[in-house]
Amino acid sequence: MTVSRFHIPQLDHSPSADQPAALRSYGWASAVPGPSLLIFGAVHGNEQSGTHAIRRWIERFESGQVRLKRGRLTMVPVANPKAFIKNEREGDRNLNRNFVPQAEPQNFEDHMVNALAPLLESHDALLDLHSYSGEGRAFAMTGPLNNTGTLEPFARQQEEEAFAKAVGLPVIVQGWLEVYEQAVKASGGALRPEHGIGTNEFMRSRGGYAITVESGSHEEPQAIEVADRCIAGVLNLLEMADVTVEPVAQYTTHHMRQVFMRESADDRMHQDWQNFDPFRKGDLLATRADGSQILAPFDGCVIFPQADAAVNREWFYLAQTDHS
Repeated sequence: MTVSRFHIPQLDHSPSADQPAALRSYGWASAVPGPSLLIFGAVHGNEQSGTHAIRRWIERFESGQVRLKRGRLTMVPVANPKAFIKNEREGDRNLNRNFVPQAEPQNFEDHMVNALAPLLESHDALLDLHSYSGEGRAFAMTGPLNNTGTLEPFARQQEEEAFAKAVGLPVIVQGWLEVYEQAVKASGGALRPEHGIGTNEFMRSRGGYAITVESGSHEEPQAIEVADRCIAGVLNLLEMADVTVEPVAQYTTHHMRQVFMRESADDRMHQDWQNFDPFRKGDLLATRADGSQILAPFDGCVIFPQADAAVNREWFYLAQTDHS
């Protein structure tokens, strides 16, 4: 029998390629019913600790070191291939903003949203693994408390909180979207409400629950170990694999309450604020260009400070802290 020949042309793998790589997912389904878990890495292309950790778990499952006991597991090591190849946060835009399917995609991330959204819609829970620039502690982020409001109605708070505690990080940040809405109103049109919709918010809007993990600094090898432990923790919680994890004795939860926008390029922070730096009510936080002072309205800590934020963008958030 003669087999006809075929030819595969050389691909363009340059960062400027229109389609730099296909989106790849890896899945396992057990004959035993159970939850469906989705894990993302590299939603931002330069945040690769989650990618490395996911690849470890792919190898563990594929080699037979670990088996899926029940339910369904899907892992996407690189959720944004274009940004990943560039080793930059974005390909054409921020994939974790305006995460809304588009009938007429305008850029690479729009196409990725359209590809990833069906995965989110078909799973119960999402673990989205990130890292950050600079120094600081790893932490998990959860969404709203149970509510029937119009911004982000939610009824799975207890499951999501247990999910966040399972990853094994003693620091949890709660309440992103409701405070981001304050930023939208204060931005003078520079920010739009849909910018606050990321993978987690989309997952909740479809009836699931989700957390983001910031596993550490981009360049810190320990961030990979943190992400690896996070995956082990959620697999253990959901009884999807035989994994033993060490519990965390105490958790600190920071509830986001308020955001301050940078109104002028001459606005100045009182000090070089870092994530989770504490303050007391009445402490000086920053000074506006006109000399007016921003004083702390309560005891708490600073979250996501951006000293060089653009005008009409989020400058820093404030949170109140409780221990449990």
